[in-house]
Amino acid sequence: MSKLDDVVKEVADEMRRMPERGEVATYIPELARVDPKAFGIAVIDAEGNVAVGGDADTPFSIQSISKVFTLTLALGKVGDRLWKRVGREPSGSPFNSIVQLENEKGIPRNPFINAGAIAVTDLILSGHLPREALGEILRFMQFLADDSTITIDQQVAASEQRTGFRNAALANYMKSFGHLDNPVDFTLGVYFHHCAIAMSCRQLAMAGRFLAQFGSNPSTGHAVVQPERARRINALMLTCGHYDGSGEFAYRVGLPGKSGVGGGILAVAPGKASIAVWSPGLDTTGNSRLGQIALEHLTHRMGWSIFGA
Repeated sequence: MSKLDDVVKEVADEMRRMPERGEVATYIPELARVDPKAFGIAVIDAEGNVAVGGDADTPFSIQSISKVFTLTLALGKVGDRLWKRVGREPSGSPFNSIVQLENEKGIPRNPFINAGAIAVTDLILSGHLPREALGEILRFMQFLADDSTITIDQQVAASEQRTGFRNAALANYMKSFGHLDNPVDFTLGVYFHHCAIAMSCRQLAMAGRFLAQFGSNPSTGHAVVQPERARRINALMLTCGHYDGSGEFAYRVGLPGKSGVGGGILAVAPGKASIAVWSPGLDTTGNSRLGQIALEHLTHRMGWSIFGA
């Protein structure tokens, strides 16, 4: 076995024995039913070697991790014009805060908080029917992961639509400032559904490889984005990818990453590896408790922090 295989196995074994696992998200009823004991990890290095542990092949709701991919799509459509609608600064507030949005006149602080991702979704939707925009997002995920079996968990999407009152408030508030072009119900429908995409750690690590490989997708040999854009997406993941826990994640893990309240985290070691972890129990900032600990252990043992060993 390689060092990577050994380290991933060690980390998975350690996480399986951890007693404190956080609390699953309960405000989305379908997520409240997920087994809090689950843990998966998948790492794909620059040569394409795959190391997995635990529940690496169990699909889970990626939730806000999808925002990395919708941001990539939107930048491909409108380029830097996107930054007239969304900022690039850390929020320092909860991911669904409306107070900050009010203070900043309907311009979300960054594309990874809920308001920012809704604005990005609205840009993707423009000129399309909702089902067309959603189909484009899903096909993009399937292309990146080289896996046509990736689907949307319709039960999770319906659960979010039934309970997404705070997101509806955010969208309507942005609409009142003229920062959404499409009907609020259309934009929210696409948003809820792309957050409900279900993927395993293995699939998610595959989908994130282009960010670890300077914009290229090693599975297909195609450039997904230019190296400069990959670098900038990674920068946003580092500074904003864990909401108001982003500083702590950068301090402990030292990699760009994006979390979701389904318990997943996608992390990127530029030039080295794409990493996905999943543990449904969350900390107080809405990030996977064990996922963060696992990544801290992994990056320390592999020497993968972007800030040095």
